[in-house]
Amino acid sequence: MSDWMSDWQLQLRIQRLQTRYVHILDEDRLEQWPALFTADGCYTITTRENHQAKLPLALYSCTGQGMLQDRVTGYRRINVYEPQCYRHQISALEVEADPAGGWRCRSNFLVVRTLQRGDMSVFATGSYRDRIVEQDGELRFVERLVITDSRQTDTLLVIPL
Repeated sequence: MSDWMSDWQLQLRIQRLQTRYVHILDEDRLEQWPALFTADGCYTITTRENHQAKLPLALYSCTGQGMLQDRVTGYRRINVYEPQCYRHQISALEVEADPAGGWRCRSNFLVVRTLQRGDMSVFATGSYRDRIVEQDGELRFVERLVITDSRQTDTLLVIPL
């Protein structure tokens, strides 16, 4: 098999992981979200401004599947918020080998939020910076860093981006 073919197949596998990710979020199957990460996987949302300044401030940060599951539990049982749903669009995927093993990826995202009464708005735009590995034949996120273009959000971040 040529390198081009294996690169194309890898790109497709990573796109499938991203597709599973957005369908789980957009279809409100959040209980499946932590399984997309390694046991010690990290999920962080920060702003472009903080990322460029190398500031450690995060809007949302979880390390490990346990913390990810706690966020889902909080969303389902604790937080009070207006019912809403997201629709994700992902584009411009770039993949490169990670010297530590696995792959580093970068892609753009757009999230449109729809409120219960039907109002829609662009909720967030930005980029994903991912570290991905293969475990037991499945690709998983070791790290998903979500970098939002804006430092403002108009509501509680109850659903992962």
